Amino acid sequence: MAETIVKVENVNIEDLKAGLAEGSILLVDVREPHEYSAGRIPGSTLNALQSFDPRALPKEPGKRVVLSCRSGKRSLDALALARMAGRDDVRAHYPGGFLEWTNRGEKVEK
Repeated sequence: MAETIVKVENVNIEDLKAGLAEGSILLVDVREPHEYSAGRIPGSTLNALQSFDPRALPKEPGKRVVLSCRSGKRSLDALALARMAGRDDVRAHYPGGFLEWTNRGEKVEK
């Protein structure tokens, strides 16, 4: 059986901030609803891993979907699920996650 290697794009905090500011990134948070409601990166939407639906991921021409979680693990899991469901356009995640975002003192929405 041939193994498929999927390229993952790691988006750093500076590129994430720039993409959110210019509107070229659609940030999807895959943490649990209670985590999301307690605090989230401004502009993110929720698609929790526990009930993850790749079909619900946004799809807008010229915009890149970036998955995010607390520390980078769940966003990779969600990315794999999206790819298995045929969402080849979803290939990026923010490995620093909400932990890096808050540790850097960035703005948080509640």
